[in-house]
Amino acid sequence: MKKVLFLALAAASFTFASCDSKTENTQENAADNVEAAGEQKADAMEQQADAVRDSADAKADAMEDAADAGASQATPAPAEGATTTQQ
Repeated sequence: MKKVLFLALAAASFTFASCDSKTENTQENAADNVEAAGEQKADAMEQQADAVRDSADAKADAMEDAADAGASQATPAPAEGATTTQQ
């Protein structure tokens, strides 16, 4: 009878030992909150980086378009009916 009682108490103590305490739960929740805040900050930084890349691409495209337009104006096309000589 003592052995059965001892085994029952041992089993009960293992059951209670595996339960989380309120302090442990609080710390885990705080860690989860810190992780979530870090993820949000990283996402915001990625969005800002994407916006900077998009802005740089748009500016480069505009500069290339302006250069193409300037090059076509700098080299006039031959007039109709004009003959060109080749060397």
